[in-house]
Amino acid sequence: MVLDNLGSSLRGSLDKLRGKSRIDEEDVQEIVREIQRSLLSADVEVDLVMELSDNIKNRALEEEPPGGTSARDHVLKIVYEEMVDLVGESTDIPLEPQTIMLAGLQGSGKTTTAAKMAWWFSKKGLRPAVIQTDTFRPGAYDQAKQMCEKAEVEFYGDPDESDPVKIAREGMEATSDAEVHIVDTAGRHALEADLIDEIEEIEGAVTPDLSLLVLDAAIGKGAKAQAREFEDSIGIGGVVITKLDGTAKGGGALTAVKETGSSISFLGTGETVQDIERFEPNGFISRLLGMGDLQQLAERVERAMEETQAEDDDWDPEDIMKGSFTLKDMQKQMEAMNKMGPLDQVMDMIPGMGGGMMDQLPDDAMDVTQDRMRSFDVIMDSMTDEELENPRIVGAERVRRIARGSGQEEDVVRELLQQHKMMERTLKQFQGMGDGDMQRMMKKLQNQGGGGGMGGMGPFGD
Repeated sequence: MVLDNLGSSLRGSLDKLRGKSRIDEEDVQEIVREIQRSLLSADVEVDLVMELSDNIKNRALEEEPPGGTSARDHVLKIVYEEMVDLVGESTDIPLEPQTIMLAGLQGSGKTTTAAKMAWWFSKKGLRPAVIQTDTFRPGAYDQAKQMCEKAEVEFYGDPDESDPVKIAREGMEATSDAEVHIVDTAGRHALEADLIDEIEEIEGAVTPDLSLLVLDAAIGKGAKAQAREFEDSIGIGGVVITKLDGTAKGGGALTAVKETGSSISFLGTGETVQDIERFEPNGFISRLLGMGDLQQLAERVERAMEETQAEDDDWDPEDIMKGSFTLKDMQKQMEAMNKMGPLDQVMDMIPGMGGGMMDQLPDDAMDVTQDRMRSFDVIMDSMTDEELENPRIVGAERVRRIARGSGQEEDVVRELLQQHKMMERTLKQFQGMGDGDMQRMMKKLQNQGGGGGMGGMGPFGD
């Protein structure tokens, strides 16, 4: 993911400052070298790298740490603030009727991004529609239509029409009831003049309130020229960085943001329509430095719970805090967790669980965990309603029957039952807690995780 190597190397350098009350120039130089090495290898432009590293060096040597602040936390605060400044603010995207046009080269992920953004707006209570104007790429219409069906949003396209401007105009009319129009334009393999001309004509037809440049996180040094062309042509109000779930460097995308004088609007973090998040610089850098992102985590939890409850009106997650915790409840919780996205992304949002701790796990650790969750789900599908409601009745004979029926090992069935007991004991500790108790618990969790860096909380003060 973008700048992941920087995060790993920075955490290693900062850990060397543990126990120190003051830092010297040699300590600072080591951290600055790590920053320069990682940013340059991630294709961030040299001028940006030097500006960032000079700012960190000067502040670390000149600013006095507040009383009671360790040298490590002082430098961490400086690195955090300077990196937030580097990535810039988030694009202002109001939750109101508007038209958004997407631009970018072929393969950047525009079509997928259009459906993801429409899904995101729909979850915010607005009625979106995607208008597909790409008549150049074979399969663009079918891909867009299928993605919009998965996102359950309105879609317009015309596979028999060769004029993209006409499609755009007629699409706006056909979807006039929509509150947010997202217009997907055609890409090319390079910045040909006809691509620029076509986008300018579509812009004239739909008069967008905002034009977003979609960039693959893997884009390298060519990002600067691409960004300048689109900025000169239609004006770029924000950048969407896609495919952050891979091993892309991502530095070119940051360079493009600076080149257009705009900001990052959305991040594409996976292949499904739900794998999108609004870019929040504080949370993004906080995750990078291993401090978690409780705001993004809370949004994912709330959304996953709502979707799971919508699929089963008889299940209410609040009942878990009031009475017994059954295997049915556990299964619903697992369904909600699956809706939150890949486990490694979720873990990165938990203070103290991302960053350095994740680096220590084997590469396949998250895959094993997800496989085990799938095994648990199959086992529970093989159990009777009585067993799901009252797991205590499951003895050795029932374990053998359930294992045969689910095709799983008996040890895995017993592991499921043990996991349920542990979760039940944990939930009983929370039953009867008031709002103040929960808030104190969350703040304690955040401080234990290294401060969070979210919303002014943690070691950085309010």
